[in-house]
Amino acid sequence: MLTTAAEEQRTQFKTLNITVPNPFVYHVELNRPKKLNAMNNTMWLEIGKCFSELGNDPDCRVIVLSGTGKVFSAGIDFADAAQIGARLSETEDVARRCKILHDTIKLYQDSMTSLEKCPKPVISAVHNACIGGALDLITAADIRYCTSDAWFQVKEVDIGMAADVGTLQRLPRIIGSESLVRELVFTARKMLASEAKECGFVSKVYDDKDSMLKGAIEMAADIAAKSPVAVQVTKRNIVYSRDHAIQEGLDHIRFWNMAMLQSEDFMNATVAQATKSPLPTFSKL
Repeated sequence: MLTTAAEEQRTQFKTLNITVPNPFVYHVELNRPKKLNAMNNTMWLEIGKCFSELGNDPDCRVIVLSGTGKVFSAGIDFADAAQIGARLSETEDVARRCKILHDTIKLYQDSMTSLEKCPKPVISAVHNACIGGALDLITAADIRYCTSDAWFQVKEVDIGMAADVGTLQRLPRIIGSESLVRELVFTARKMLASEAKECGFVSKVYDDKDSMLKGAIEMAADIAAKSPVAVQVTKRNIVYSRDHAIQEGLDHIRFWNMAMLQSEDFMNATVAQATKSPLPTFSKL
């Protein structure tokens, strides 16, 4: 079980740390610092489980994601990739090899998508290197911050493959420039923090990791003070509307809000705004 805010305990997966710096803010850290937070099979599995569980935890309203050690993440763990190669070598049949690769890629895709499916906002806080699979990870986050020494790299073409767990699908929607996206993914060049801020990939750049985490947690606390009904329905509609026509997005929010506008959160927040009273305390969701 994950820790509750009231217990203020530390919960640890094998490759992830989860702490509670604020009653409703959970801090998830990639925790393989000796391996530069390279993403092995265990980490892929734990990321999916972590964000699925936090998505259903009423004590959690916002999640901050960062990495321990020298870098955010060096991307895929090549030692782990070698194990996949060993499994493929056990059979010569192309259909059975394809099945192994299909299931592995699907597992990794679902792991990244767990951030997007999680109804709680996810703020990624990146320091230093963010390479390959790590870039797939943060493209599924809601808000991206970084330090001034951060750099980002879609590395896959340099190892003879196309990125397959989210970057090619999400990055064009985030940046909005097909030209820049194609330049980055065709060349595997590094994108520095200043360029990432300029093109809108990150929204804030901090001088160092400590100030970035402080800013991310403060932002998370601000969001956590809002109605969880309002915040979670807002995230659901943003994600839905990105992939659907405008009218479909309007239909989607209409059907949600015909129920959600009857919530006590809406009533209490409206009265507070009208009377210029302090923001009410909202119940767990």
